[in-house]
Amino acid sequence: MTTTNTAGNPHLTRAYAVTSPEENKALYEDWAATYNADVLDASQEYVAPALAVQAVVSAGGNTAGTILDAGCGTGFVGIALSQAGAKTIDGLDLSPSMLKIARELGVYRALDTADLSKKIEKESHAYDVVTCVGTLTHGHVGPDPALKEFVRVAKKGGVVVATVLDDIWVSGGYKKEVERLAEREVEVVGTEKVDYRKGANVSCRMVVMKKR
Repeated sequence: MTTTNTAGNPHLTRAYAVTSPEENKALYEDWAATYNADVLDASQEYVAPALAVQAVVSAGGNTAGTILDAGCGTGFVGIALSQAGAKTIDGLDLSPSMLKIARELGVYRALDTADLSKKIEKESHAYDVVTCVGTLTHGHVGPDPALKEFVRVAKKGGVVVATVLDDIWVSGGYKKEVERLAEREVEVVGTEKVDYRKGANVSCRMVVMKKR
């Protein structure tokens, strides 16, 4: 059982206990209506989306190009990308209810359901930037094949930014997979430990990679 602080939120407690894509989808279908209010509450202060977009910009990511927001949820990253000048953003998520909320924002070119624990149904070398924020965490999406799929769909020289809950960075195999990708496919720009849910004092690794 995880010891990651949920600040008493029952949906987060449930999120860290899911064990399959089916449970994951059911959780977010139930949570979608209150998700934004819950994670923006002062007890949570979900800052990872904004920090991820800052990391994209700092790494020289082409926000004027094509962007894939994998695990987009209700669209926090899409909003931050739009504010950074992005206009061509595609989003993927497991939950149709979360995607419905994201669609209402008007910042995405396309939104599709997808299970990120499987191959992404996108062409290789298609995106200038790939983001994945809040999805590589307890009981959600593991390192393989997700990380290599993010790299596959990125263009040469493209930037991949993904958050990994710090509690499982090593134990979940994410650090090892990033190191494996660095051997041939990417330059690792950084894996800095940063705030994730700042209000609950929960951290993540901000994985920033450039495709070779």
